[in-house]
Amino acid sequence: MSKRRLKFTFEPQLIKAPVIYELGHKFEIVTNIRMADVDETTGWVILELEGDAEEIKKGLSWAEEQGIRIDPLPGDIIEG
Repeated sequence: MSKRRLKFTFEPQLIKAPVIYELGHKFEIVTNIRMADVDETTGWVILELEGDAEEIKKGLSWAEEQGIRIDPLPGDIIEG
């Protein structure tokens, strides 16, 4: 099991899309939103992902394909 803390930044057309739900569902990843904000031009979320390291990697690739910018946060990998 691995945990990753990341910042996802959404363009306006993706703000209402269920991307975080789909990420968890498609890749069997636990998604915990820690902080979020939205305005008329962008949205962002601090997200903690927990699950199989390979599934998290696949899920992050999928999220980037959807148009989400993903930024790592300090100390973002916890394995155990």
